[in-house]
Amino acid sequence: MQEIVTVAQGRLRGRVEDGVAAFLGIPYAAAPVGPLRFAAPQPPTAWDGVRDATAFGPTAPKPPYRAPLDEILPDPVIPGDDWLTVNVWTAAEPGESRPVMVWIHGGAFVNGSAAVPAYDGSAFARDGVVLVSMNYRLGVEGFALLPDAPANRGLLDQIAALAWVRDNVAAFGGDPDQVTVFGESAGAMSVTTLLTMPAAAGLFHRAITQSGSVQAAATPADARLVLGVLGELLGGPVTAAELAAVDSETLIDAQRQISAEVSAGADPARYGASIAAANMAFIPVVDGDSLPLHPMLAIADGVGAGVPLLTGTTAEEYRLFLVPTGIASFVNDEALNHLAGRLGAGEEILRLYRANRPGATPGDLLSAVLTDVFFRFPALAVATARLVTGATTYFYEFAVPSSARGLGACHAAEIGYVFDNLAAAAELSGSDAPQLIADAMHSSWVRFARTGDPGWPAHDDAYPIMVFGLPEPRVEWDVRGEERLAWAR
Repeated sequence: MQEIVTVAQGRLRGRVEDGVAAFLGIPYAAAPVGPLRFAAPQPPTAWDGVRDATAFGPTAPKPPYRAPLDEILPDPVIPGDDWLTVNVWTAAEPGESRPVMVWIHGGAFVNGSAAVPAYDGSAFARDGVVLVSMNYRLGVEGFALLPDAPANRGLLDQIAALAWVRDNVAAFGGDPDQVTVFGESAGAMSVTTLLTMPAAAGLFHRAITQSGSVQAAATPADARLVLGVLGELLGGPVTAAELAAVDSETLIDAQRQISAEVSAGADPARYGASIAAANMAFIPVVDGDSLPLHPMLAIADGVGAGVPLLTGTTAEEYRLFLVPTGIASFVNDEALNHLAGRLGAGEEILRLYRANRPGATPGDLLSAVLTDVFFRFPALAVATARLVTGATTYFYEFAVPSSARGLGACHAAEIGYVFDNLAAAAELSGSDAPQLIADAMHSSWVRFARTGDPGWPAHDDAYPIMVFGLPEPRVEWDVRGEERLAWAR
């Protein structure tokens, strides 16, 4: 691979280091500013000469993470307008056409970017994969349902990035007919949604969802309720035309107030049931056009059945949200019974959770209940629905507890393992994260990208699950199945 490559818009100069060529900050769409701020993504402008592609481009407008998550989740801010960009890592040596993996970052649809250090694609490039990452519009600009703008602009950005990959990845040694799209959290919810969007059909051939599935899909009526609250905060009607005069900082401040209210427990009368269930305010909307059906209904109808799916969760997702904040330590039995009961966990379920976790505190048990309700059960529902339609799905669980801050096997703790980039993810994974698990997860993801088979049995009625845990990864059947069945009863 030369340091200079040619794509549809012009020539690019990247950097080569340790056998990996990296090309960063490549526009896949025009800058979403001015009249394009709330428009569907438009083609990028061509350039003359050689464009420097040795540094990440600007990041999308976003708020900082709230403390203490801001100390745990790196979220770089790079100023500038031209932030609908992709980054490409590929082997520097020429060779046969390579499988492509396209990463969609998480961040609850309001945070994150492709510039997070843990997302460096060098290990994938080292192992014969062309790794692409992307930025997309977030928050109000990406997901608010405006009456005079296309819905799901953030998802349309993702589709535009995938189309750019189809048209240009061969220049980097990638095979456009062997593309795997993968993401974590909101990125994984995006992947699940893309699986059912007509405009995304044919742009990827395999999919991986890490800690995210069908949790985020708002009805238009509920999305309009969110818009009404936004109008209250901004003091006027909320349309793309009106918002064009509102600066990003003001918009993000209002967005942050809404997000905080929703994450603290949205009132369904104020925000609607679909927003309350998602626990996020700015999410994909089932608009009947770009997203014709709720992803769960579409999957049950067989949409996306021809795309092999690798899906799963961490064993203790909710510890990220309960432990560093101190919430877990304040939960007592009374609070546990109340909060778990609101989610449908009665005495029988809590008794079973306690028996399976000797010595667990009420905060630990609440985390386990929330992990299942918001992450594990939705992922299993997708796998089971796909099984009925004949689709192939593989299920995993990440179960290595982090030594950092008592986080356990929490949300996002697996990312450094998947990218074989543990040093960059030490705030989450701990400084002593076992390399053997990174070797296993990373190689499974690479194998899936090459073959559509990560190396363990596909999901069926026996519930085979690859558990990436110590002392070594192993296949288990129906992990905590008695708890799953108790909820079903």
